Amino acid sequence: MSQLSEESVLNALRDVHDSHRESDVVSSGMITGLVIKNGNVFFAIEVPSDVGADKEPLRQACEQAVMAIPEALSVTAVLTAHKQSPGLPSSKDQKRTLKGENIPNIKAIVAVASAKGGVGKSTTAVNLALALSKLDLTIGLLDADVYGPSIPRMMGIDQKPTSNEKKMIEPLTGFGIVTMSIGYLVPNDTPMIWRGPMVQSAIEQLLRDVNWGPLDVLVIDLPPGTGDAQLTLCQRVPLTGAIIVSTPQDVALSDVRKGMNMFSKVNVPVLGIVENMSFYLCPSCGTRSEIFGHGGARTLADEFKAQFLGEIPLHLSIRETSDSGQPIVATQPDSIEAGAYCSIATNLCRQIDAAVEATTKSTPRIIVE
Repeated sequence: MSQLSEESVLNALRDVHDSHRESDVVSSGMITGLVIKNGNVFFAIEVPSDVGADKEPLRQACEQAVMAIPEALSVTAVLTAHKQSPGLPSSKDQKRTLKGENIPNIKAIVAVASAKGGVGKSTTAVNLALALSKLDLTIGLLDADVYGPSIPRMMGIDQKPTSNEKKMIEPLTGFGIVTMSIGYLVPNDTPMIWRGPMVQSAIEQLLRDVNWGPLDVLVIDLPPGTGDAQLTLCQRVPLTGAIIVSTPQDVALSDVRKGMNMFSKVNVPVLGIVENMSFYLCPSCGTRSEIFGHGGARTLADEFKAQFLGEIPLHLSIRETSDSGQPIVATQPDSIEAGAYCSIATNLCRQIDAAVEATTKSTPRIIVE
């Protein structure tokens, strides 16, 4: 099979015309962010924000045109909003969002967030997803950190996804859970120089166009911070709730307050707070040292009347197993560190059921006794 080229993709897209323009989508400058990796194609289609809801057929036509290339194994096109064009009809009332709409076969969606980087959010998301799977739950893991995807490395997955007969992307499986990341579709050294709307559209499509199958819980590793991308993701994804990962020190905790307020603004319940790097347990003498302080996250949870889900120790094995693609919950299940994640997972299940019951008035579906 010959190698798929950028020229062949663009030539295929030149056969697709936008009804609001006189030229094709390539000549009109609508195609941006084109990435090709091992036959997998990813690109964005810039459209005016006021007609974005009407452009789904155009997006599908672009995908079909590229998929017709024999060398193309999978194609993912996303719509990204551009500023409104004068003279075009407004479609604000028809703007498509996922908020309030259930994604088929997914019972609960939980975001793992941090108000700042460097607190171990992704490590927590991976090990928490694996801990949930040990409770006889079917779990999915979505890497929503488009600018810095880390799930492929932490899960030890270097394969490329394929698409099925319905043109749905098949997620990649590792340690018994299904996963998806933009990192599977782009080379490791390729920076994602995308504006906020492109990121948001990409994440929405990774939710909609992936064959997740029946899931009890989909864990989403959000990008760090409390900016526009995080706010919009929370608004466009039907989240059951979120958990916030923090370290014990005061500087990190001040950022957690921002995170709590962010979720409050978008009406997403905070299911609990996790204190990462809570203490250091010397492997030689067993002495416990609270390097970054201790108990700050629990105090903050009390302040906001949120659940304190648990604390995770600072330990070299957590870092080593994450870096090597052998997460500690999967490869060292009897360790103290894996036990901490499993305890948090059990507490989280109870919070998920409480959130589902409060929202739908239905009986709990996830509870683990």
